[in-house]
Amino acid sequence: MHATVLSWYSAHARDLPWRAPGRTPWGVLVSEIMLQQTPVVRVEPVWHEWMRRWPRPADLAAEEPGEAIRAWGRLGYPRRALRLHAAAGAIVARHGGDVPGTYDELIALPGIGDYTAAAVASFAFGARHAVLDTNVRRVLARAVAGTQYAPVAPTSAERRLALDLVPDGDTAPRWAVAVMELGALVCTARSPRCSACPIADQCAWRLAGSPPDDGPPRRGQPWHGTDRQVRGRLMAILRDSTTPVPKHLLEATWPDPAQRERALDTLVADGLIEPLDGDLFRLPTSPPPAGQVG
Repeated sequence: MHATVLSWYSAHARDLPWRAPGRTPWGVLVSEIMLQQTPVVRVEPVWHEWMRRWPRPADLAAEEPGEAIRAWGRLGYPRRALRLHAAAGAIVARHGGDVPGTYDELIALPGIGDYTAAAVASFAFGARHAVLDTNVRRVLARAVAGTQYAPVAPTSAERRLALDLVPDGDTAPRWAVAVMELGALVCTARSPRCSACPIADQCAWRLAGSPPDDGPPRRGQPWHGTDRQVRGRLMAILRDSTTPVPKHLLEATWPDPAQRERALDTLVADGLIEPLDGDLFRLPTSPPPAGQVG
């Protein structure tokens, strides 16, 4: 399976800047945070803007966290911008401005979880790790475990299986990204292109007749009419303003006062906006309290 998947990747891999030979560990870290729950086509232009403006962790750490949120634009889930800002500050304080190279050092950074630590250690530093994003988990569930979908959360057995499949030596990082690419382009969640899959003849799920999973396919979260939509509208007003915004301008963004107030309160609680005297609001000028970024 290794040789087949790696050969397919050599022929079909997308030309992405965070995979280019000149990539930096910081560029890889930024990409991994941005790509969480966000498609490549939306991430790539914002990633380029970030790397031009903040090519090193120290460049971002020197800015107010509100600038990171502003530059995040409409990628969604803007707490990720705060995570990157907090991680940049910790990299400067603990590692002299250089992204650390080990899983243990990476996962100790604020806002960095298991997947991101493993991905950066693997893709930026060539370490051998099981890099389990949703695409990898889906490929392994179908090709090896014979089920249509992976469990909702990674299990110990799933992690052991993934690690057992990682080859030794220099090909380990390439295997991780190749399986990820296969899941993104071919072994997709809703309409897998089995006829284009290089390991279709080895896929346990396909060989079993593609039995349906016990549970439904994962569906995207709703947007219209939700608190997430209200939060997005409030954040758009604040991102577009370089001065504090009066509350009456925020009130014009949504007709339901109770829902609007609830969304505003959660934005304050998440450290994404700061309330000021006089019913004014702005993007944060200082990092949130320790432990709030997650």
